[in-house]
Amino acid sequence: MQFKSFLNAVALRFPNLKKQLLQADMHYTPAGYVQRALFTAAVIDACLLLISGVLLKEHPLFIPILLLLLIVYFGGGFLYAMQFPSVKAKGRAKRMEQEIVFAGRHMLIELKSGVPLFDSMLGISRDYGEVSLEFNKIVEKVTLGMPMGAAMHEVADANPSQYFKRVVMQMANSLASGSDVALALEASLNQVSNEQTLELKAYGQKLNPIVMFFMIFGIIMPSLGVAFLIIMVSFLGGSTISFGPSTLFWILAGIGLIQFLFLSMVESSRPKFDIV
Repeated sequence: MQFKSFLNAVALRFPNLKKQLLQADMHYTPAGYVQRALFTAAVIDACLLLISGVLLKEHPLFIPILLLLLIVYFGGGFLYAMQFPSVKAKGRAKRMEQEIVFAGRHMLIELKSGVPLFDSMLGISRDYGEVSLEFNKIVEKVTLGMPMGAAMHEVADANPSQYFKRVVMQMANSLASGSDVALALEASLNQVSNEQTLELKAYGQKLNPIVMFFMIFGIIMPSLGVAFLIIMVSFLGGSTISFGPSTLFWILAGIGLIQFLFLSMVESSRPKFDIV
């Protein structure tokens, strides 16, 4: 009982945890996830302490350093684990943004051809990744007796994608007001498509300075730096500066790290959707 109270108290320190777990589609209570995060932190702590113990076994302050690292590793591992639902929710949102317009166009065609709203949702409850999973939740809730509008509101509220929320909420509002759902869906899809087009254009403009910095810091400066270092060592005759294979290895590793960081930045900032 005391341990559960402790877990609930820790969970209260993360007020957004419940919403993040829903958006990440992780079936945990906040207290249950805190327990999992503590276990993950303990495993990370044990692994890093083992590595640190091997590296620092000859150090005179071995025990005090290890005790300090135990706290640091555990705290870092716990905070890392607590960020995972948020990261997973953002990943789900990006995957939904990839498919929302395609799934919406499929649904729009069915609605305009006279297919009922429930059947059109059932038709896109597969083949569209995360979007299909979300529409399948609506279908399941309606099948169990929940009103269509309430089911759409409930699923949209727990969804991390703003585009998905906008499309579903506009359909739900149209359904509640008795207006044409197909017209509301078409208008929201056009709006989403236009915003995605603007995002792609903004990404293209952002690439220009990124490519320039990559050329300077990832190609030109390392090449000139290594050439300058070799020339300087040859003038000094190697008496002052030791320049051998190990030095070249670390230089190569540094260049590789810089290029990896640039490429990761480009990849993470790239929109995950295509223009329809």
